[in-house]
Amino acid sequence: MAEKSLAATLVGAKTFELREYDVPEISPDDGLLKVEAVGICGSDVGSYRRESTVPRIMGHENVGVVTKIGREAAERWKVQEGDLVIPEEYVPCMACKYCYTGRFRFCNQTDRGYGTLVRHGSSTVDLWPSLWGGFSQYMYLPPNSVMHKITKPVPAHTLALYLPLANGVEWACLYGGAGRGDTVVIQGPGQMGLCNAFAAKQSGADCVIVTGLTRDAERLELALKLGADYVVDVEQEGFREGVLRITGGEGADVVVNVTGGAKGAVEDAMAVASKECTIVLAAAGDHPFSLGGLGERRRRDITLKTAHGHSYEAVSQSIAYLESGKFPELELLSTHQFPLAETRKALDTAAGEYGPAVHVTLLPSA
Repeated sequence: MAEKSLAATLVGAKTFELREYDVPEISPDDGLLKVEAVGICGSDVGSYRRESTVPRIMGHENVGVVTKIGREAAERWKVQEGDLVIPEEYVPCMACKYCYTGRFRFCNQTDRGYGTLVRHGSSTVDLWPSLWGGFSQYMYLPPNSVMHKITKPVPAHTLALYLPLANGVEWACLYGGAGRGDTVVIQGPGQMGLCNAFAAKQSGADCVIVTGLTRDAERLELALKLGADYVVDVEQEGFREGVLRITGGEGADVVVNVTGGAKGAVEDAMAVASKECTIVLAAAGDHPFSLGGLGERRRRDITLKTAHGHSYEAVSQSIAYLESGKFPELELLSTHQFPLAETRKALDTAAGEYGPAVHVTLLPSA
């Protein structure tokens, strides 16, 4: 086992340094992960552009091999050295009402603004032992890690899709309730939008519609390959016109907004809502909206939900999709892979600076 770990450390806006960190001694209660792949999330693209007051190692969509583990941790996580695993980014306290009910994403310890943040990819290097993110050869696994063991052979860069897929399951299905007979509209064809479309179709939705801009033509084509029934270029036809045309004026039973806060997106969602509709705001933005967007179709039962993160159930389901081997089309989501030394280029690629990209992956051990 290496005594040092090389990690791409964010030290300023769009500025990474390759630094060496001490690999910690492992106690009976914790472990160490050799990072094989780490996906780059849309939230990473936003955060790497901001100034960083304290350096940190980013990366929360992590896949790796357990290279060292304590006896008690092995019993708790049901894994051993050499196992391929996915540790969720949340490191919960396991003592609050949210942890007791499995809603780790709401635990104060994993949420920004509540004292010391303990979360993979977000904790800063001044928190022992510094190795909290996947943009590193090794990552620390604390006692309260939320662990998923991988039991079937799947390439690591493919497994790194688990988190956007989990968000798709969480937002479209668990928050939105998408299921048999439903019409589901996904606003935005980024990696999250595409995964929401896939999850909605797998849940049994009758009609899945993905909307985007003219520049999203390749992603809209990919949406069709992932199970969407229709796509709408809102610059060519208009969002409301397209959705109402496809649905014969009935509108949608579920709308998931993953536009990144596009102006008018929430009002558009309300305008195409059916008489009973759940609107999931996974990226509502800061633009004010008016319930006047209901227009003439006022007698409706509409539920608005803000969606944040994912559950253990959603991650388990996303891993099941990836392990099943039944969905080779998911490979199309993984468009770019980079070594650790090209971390800045990987983030720039995910940001679209080199052309269309969907899911970008770092391979720290390559």
